[in-house]
Amino acid sequence: MSEPIRWGVLGASKFALGAMARAIHAADGSELAALATSSEEKAASFRAFQPRLRVHLDYQALLDDPEIDAVYIPLPNAMHVEWTLKALDAGKHVLCEKPLAMTATEFDEVIAKRDATGLMAAEAYMIVHHPQWIRAKELVQGGAVGELRHVEAAFSFNNAAATDNIRNKPETGGGGLPDIGVYAFGSVRFVTEEEPQSIRHATIRYENGVDVYAQVAARFESFEYSGMVSMRLHPRQEVTFHGDKGVLKLLCPFNANTFGQAELTLETEGMRVVHERWPGVDHYKLQVENFTAAIGGASYACPLEFSRGTQAMIDMVYAAGGNG
Repeated sequence: MSEPIRWGVLGASKFALGAMARAIHAADGSELAALATSSEEKAASFRAFQPRLRVHLDYQALLDDPEIDAVYIPLPNAMHVEWTLKALDAGKHVLCEKPLAMTATEFDEVIAKRDATGLMAAEAYMIVHHPQWIRAKELVQGGAVGELRHVEAAFSFNNAAATDNIRNKPETGGGGLPDIGVYAFGSVRFVTEEEPQSIRHATIRYENGVDVYAQVAARFESFEYSGMVSMRLHPRQEVTFHGDKGVLKLLCPFNANTFGQAELTLETEGMRVVHERWPGVDHYKLQVENFTAAIGGASYACPLEFSRGTQAMIDMVYAAGGNG
């Protein structure tokens, strides 16, 4: 049996503590081995489920640790490219939180570095590892809804009161489009394997230098797209694929087990309705396991080129709606 991939985490973020560090610890073929943080108090929370965890007092010290094979980066968005490149230079595989970069062109240096080092590097885009999205792609590609004509995607939450949250700060790469536009756009690209040809319309509302609401109408090769993301509306998640012979709805598409239960419904001719559910499936754990398999040469559902394409759509939306 091969040795597990030994992981280090750059930064003791709440999300790393609540989701990804635990997923790494639980994943087959992985070992949560180290954490970089200046706060011993934060480290204690991680040691509660991984007592053997080594703690480094700065990020570079973790990258210099010869016993670490891969790093997970949950730092603020504006720091992602810098530390991804540094980790690759240090000989570590990298799984970096989304969005890995703030513009599509920023991906190019990371892709070049990945290719030059021969290491695995990817954006942490967990939904494509979840069986509900794999199933959705299978259904749409297999013609379950007939000819796809229209897709709607909505993702919202309200963090207006969290003024110190990095999502509400322009200097940390905040904004709703970077944070959740990757889901409303990337998920549709994943299922349909199509790219936006044009942004027909984009309405973007800003507060304090970050976008807090965006409504988007786009044209893909074979269908029209309507999307909405917001950090100022009541929580909502839904994606609908509407064809001439059926409608496929994902009712908890993005935050399975947190927002609700992952499930889809397929309505077809004759009013036939099929429900499929995936209670308790941990897409974070699946993401880590698939990443470690990719280190060994397996294919990966979300390579950097895919993530670059989603960022390119975000860039198009900003350009169409005005980015300041």
